[in-house]
Amino acid sequence: MGLYVETRIRAGMDELWERSQDPAQHQRWDLRFTSIGYLPRAEGEPQRFRYATRVLPFLSVDGTGISAGERHRADGTRVSALRFASEHPLSLLAEGSGYWRYVPDADGIRFLTGYDYRPRWGRFGALADRLVFRPLMGWATAWSFDRLRLWCERGTTPGRALARAIGESALRALLSVAALLYAPLPIALFVLAAALLVPPLPGTPAARRCLRTPPGRIPARAPRLLSTLEPS
Repeated sequence: MGLYVETRIRAGMDELWERSQDPAQHQRWDLRFTSIGYLPRAEGEPQRFRYATRVLPFLSVDGTGISAGERHRADGTRVSALRFASEHPLSLLAEGSGYWRYVPDADGIRFLTGYDYRPRWGRFGALADRLVFRPLMGWATAWSFDRLRLWCERGTTPGRALARAIGESALRALLSVAALLYAPLPIALFVLAAALLVPPLPGTPAARRCLRTPPGRIPARAPRLLSTLEPS
C-alpha cells in the first residue's frame, strides 16, 4: 500500500470499532470526508457507501465505495477493507483500495491503515499527486487518527479538537508575525523556529504523533478480505 498510518489508542475495542465503522461517527473525526452514508444492501452482502469531501465552501467532490469487516477473529484482532472510486471530474483520485486493522496488546490497540489509489489527469495528475495531494492525504490521515485518539482517550470531541488546533495555529502565527515585525532578528528567528518546531499541546491533534511507515522490516500487507471485494 502506498500510504501507511498507525497510532495506539488506549480505549475499548468496541468503542473504537463503532467510532471508526459507523458513518455518522466516522465523518466527525476524519478530515478527509465531509459526509459518509451507507447505501441499501441485501443481507450478507458487502456494504456499499457514498462519500463526499468539501474542497471549497460551495464545491464538493463525491464518490462511492464498498466495504466489509471481520469483527470476530481467532487472534482477537479485527479488520475492515474497502475499495473506492470517484467519477467526479474534479477529483484527482480515480480509484483505490485500503484496509484498517485493530490489533490489541498490553498497552492499548494498534489502530493502523494502509491504502493506495490511482490518480487521474495523466502526467499532470501523477505529478500533482506526488508533490501535493499524496503528502496532504498522508498528513490528513495521521492528523485525523490523532483526533480520534483524543476522542477515545480524553473525551475531547472532534469539534473541540478542531477548534483547539485552529486556535493554537492562529496563536503561533500571530506570535511569529509580531516577532518578525517588532523583535530583533535573532529573537524573531527563534520565535519563528519555535512556532514551527515545538510540538502541539497534548490536547491538540498532531499528525507527528502517528507512525507513517510500518514498524520493523516487514512491509504492511493488505488483508485477504480485500480480495473478496468487487471494484466499487
